[in-house]
Amino acid sequence: MMSLNAYSETVRKDLQALGFGAETWVQSRDGIYDVIIIGGGQSGMGAAFGLMRERVSNLLIIDENPRGKEGPWGTYARMITLRTPKNLTSIDLGVPSLTFQAYWTAQHGEHSWNAIDKIPREDWLAYLNWYRDVLDLPVQNETRLREISPRHEGVYELKVDGPDGPSVLRARNVVLATGIQGGGEWHTPDFIKDSLPKARYAHTSEAISYEDMKGKRIAILGNGASSFDNAQHALTIGVGSVDVFCRRSEIPQVNPILFMEQSGVVPRFCDLDDPLKYQVISSFIQRAQPPTNDTFTRSAAWPNFTLHLGAPWDQVGETDRGVEVTTPKGTFVFDFLVLSTGLVTDHDLRPELAQVGDKIARWHDVYQAPKDQKSQILDNHPYLSEGFEFTPVRSDDAAEIEGLYAFNYSALVSMGLSAAALTGLGYAIPRLAQSIASKLFLEDKTEWVQKYLDYDEVEFVSEWAPAKQQEAVS
Repeated sequence: MMSLNAYSETVRKDLQALGFGAETWVQSRDGIYDVIIIGGGQSGMGAAFGLMRERVSNLLIIDENPRGKEGPWGTYARMITLRTPKNLTSIDLGVPSLTFQAYWTAQHGEHSWNAIDKIPREDWLAYLNWYRDVLDLPVQNETRLREISPRHEGVYELKVDGPDGPSVLRARNVVLATGIQGGGEWHTPDFIKDSLPKARYAHTSEAISYEDMKGKRIAILGNGASSFDNAQHALTIGVGSVDVFCRRSEIPQVNPILFMEQSGVVPRFCDLDDPLKYQVISSFIQRAQPPTNDTFTRSAAWPNFTLHLGAPWDQVGETDRGVEVTTPKGTFVFDFLVLSTGLVTDHDLRPELAQVGDKIARWHDVYQAPKDQKSQILDNHPYLSEGFEFTPVRSDDAAEIEGLYAFNYSALVSMGLSAAALTGLGYAIPRLAQSIASKLFLEDKTEWVQKYLDYDEVEFVSEWAPAKQQEAVS
């Protein structure tokens, strides 16, 4: 075992041996980044590492949150451990000393690694903070993207609000590494918004002060993993009771992600044709993912936990007693409602895409699914290239969105489990980085070809001058 500082030096030496940090080959342009990445969570930082390994180093990551609050792990993620297997590799990109296992073992020892079942959430957050430091990634926190202008003469202008006020950043390529909700927004059913004041409910993606609800009656809607994450978290803190309501008559038991991980689907999904992609993701959405056994068990072990199956919420309303929730199985009263109701993918909901959204092709623009599979949810997803790039609705729109990438959950239909899932990041990042590097290479072809034709640096130096070489030949 060693100190984290000592281990960090080991990692830096390993990266140096692999050529990490070598001089870029991209032609510089004053005041213009080659790539700006929106989002400083695991996907954004992984994308930056992938690009830097391609020797694309003139880049910037911006994130609207303070340092340490990027992504979900230090905010609305309330699970005790990650759901993915502990030995899964992802943003390390195949560098053994950069894996979480090596990071953990260096500090705690091999025996400690063997003893843990899954990665503790807070330790994963610590790992991400270390990852940023050891790679010296260029992250600018507390900088919120407001608007992306259409690409003009090969450059995007990004209006941002940063620590020093509003400003404009310029970039040749823009990567939206904006996580699960980055292609739309978290979903709150209209009947809840129309019936209750906001003080009576919150989505699981929001900051929820369960500490202020000790002794209170909490109801959670949804059978997804976040329902039970929040249930066990709230009960541990000391709320009075938690009731989880599920529309389904039983909790899903089969996790389709396990099949995808084991069968080669995750790394090769984008090689499928459009009908197969749509069919697979249609099934994936319909099946839903079950909660982990340990999270459900932690919730169900509490005597003040109740599960209601086959009990969707028909209506809600505020009364003197609290919030009434009406279901097919009766009416119940609570103090606060928590919504685990997922998200809506629709780039029209993203204010930063207001100027370019109508130029972006969706799946329904390109593929008409069979009736038994057709879904408006899937049809609204953007139709991406094999390198995560948005594609245009019309050929005339192509130049204005070229070099704009959806490296978030909205890539699901086009790219499968990739940009916003640890399961797929190890495969997705190289694909994204190579796509951007190739684009930069081709955009600069006129300049580097001319430099190649003019290249006359002498490598072979000898007492045999060109004249003597000619004499020897004669």
